[in-house]
Amino acid sequence: MKEQQRKTVNKRIKKEKQKFLEILQKNPVIQIAIEHSGISKATFYRWKEADKEFSQNVEKSLDEGNSLISDIAIAQLISAIKDKNLTAIKFWLENHHEDYTNKLQITAHVEQEMVLSPEQEALVRRALELVSKNNINE
Repeated sequence: MKEQQRKTVNKRIKKEKQKFLEILQKNPVIQIAIEHSGISKATFYRWKEADKEFSQNVEKSLDEGNSLISDIAIAQLISAIKDKNLTAIKFWLENHHEDYTNKLQITAHVEQEMVLSPEQEALVRRALELVSKNNINE
């Protein structure tokens, strides 16, 4: 292929990749971006495999698209709450208010007291710390 043809092809491919990424940022579904950009699925996966920068940009575009969709969903949820939709209110409270979250309570009766070695005791403390941190993060 002649140099000029190669430059023309590379320019076209760059434009197609950019168009694909822009679509993906607005709708983070690979199949939809493929359909709307006019490229084939095989072409997309070939580009993703051969071009690390494109692959990274795909992940970035997916993150941006997912963030956009999340913002839209939150706005819709808030609108539903304002409209006194009880399902939306319940969902929000269960996921954003400690008093309404699902809780797991464990009770036990220990019949035999066990003496732990210092290593075992340290391990149990570490496990409890990790569980506490996970509960705080959730």
